[in-house]
Amino acid sequence: MKKITVSIGLALALALPAGAIAKPHPDNADKRAAKAECKTLRGSTDVTREAFRTQFRSFAACVRKTAVEEAQEEQSAHKNAAKECKAERAADATAFAELYGDKPNAYGKCVSSKAKAKERAADEQDAQDAAEFKNAAKECDSERGDTEETRGAFAEKYGTNENNRNAFGKCVSSKASEDETETS
Repeated sequence: MKKITVSIGLALALALPAGAIAKPHPDNADKRAAKAECKTLRGSTDVTREAFRTQFRSFAACVRKTAVEEAQEEQSAHKNAAKECKAERAADATAFAELYGDKPNAYGKCVSSKAKAKERAADEQDAQDAAEFKNAAKECDSERGDTEETRGAFAEKYGTNENNRNAFGKCVSSKASEDETETS
């Protein structure tokens, strides 16, 4: 009994730090960026706000999810930039020294510049995704129509639950994913 308790305790002690390191924790900059992205995604029209509510339920939920995604983007940008800089330095040390300076902080300059470029590219992709989401919401609203007959047909076409109340959200997500595959 004692051996089982000790082994479980050791397993938990080893597992907790590994799990804590794996997930990035958003900092204030990530949260600010997430708020801005959620505001853009939410839009200002009734249609885009309805689509936003179907996807996130609340603004706070969007900020939480997006802040974690921002932290993951930052973490992966730095990891990839570090790998690229190591490879660049190993391939041609003199060219690396000319480009970033022959100083102890040259590697840091390289990583910083490449990571910032990767983060900007990720932010541009996020803005493009938000625009596609808003366009999909507008398309679905026009497809849904204004009469009871067109709304019923729309609900039948896209609804998946017993009362087809999820039709608008399903339409927006399907159209947004179509737009995403077309641009890729």
